[in-house]
Amino acid sequence: MGHARLRLGRHSLDGQVYLVTFTTAGRQPHFADGSVATSACRLLTATTQWQRSRLLAWVLMPDHWHGLVELGGFDSLPACVGRVKGRSARLLRQAHPEVGAVWAPAYHDRALRAEEQLVDAARYVVMNPVRARLVRRVGDYPYWDAVWL
Repeated sequence: MGHARLRLGRHSLDGQVYLVTFTTAGRQPHFADGSVATSACRLLTATTQWQRSRLLAWVLMPDHWHGLVELGGFDSLPACVGRVKGRSARLLRQAHPEVGAVWAPAYHDRALRAEEQLVDAARYVVMNPVRARLVRRVGDYPYWDAVWL
């Protein structure tokens, strides 16, 4: 089944917060390289990437990215994610040609329904490096941020 068919019947809602995850092509750990990770963070968090939508919290792991995205007016989640992945991949390949293909074609999302889900999702996002045993404390990991800080 194609990725587009998985989205049939789903609608993007203005103001809705989504937990979004996308992986690197072939789950390659591109972002284990600090230089590539730093470039990716700068590209992924640029406000021009998100346009009318807003990035609330995010973490860049060696082989994937998690983010809480509040969808802005007249934006759809597929368009927003496609824009961010496409632009960041193009610019990353220019800066780091050794990376090759950056992102896998699909992404996963989940609409958050309540304020408590937002808090739980934000904790889930920022605690990823700790759960993956990359660091002992969230503050020791350089590739994350949240609007609540």
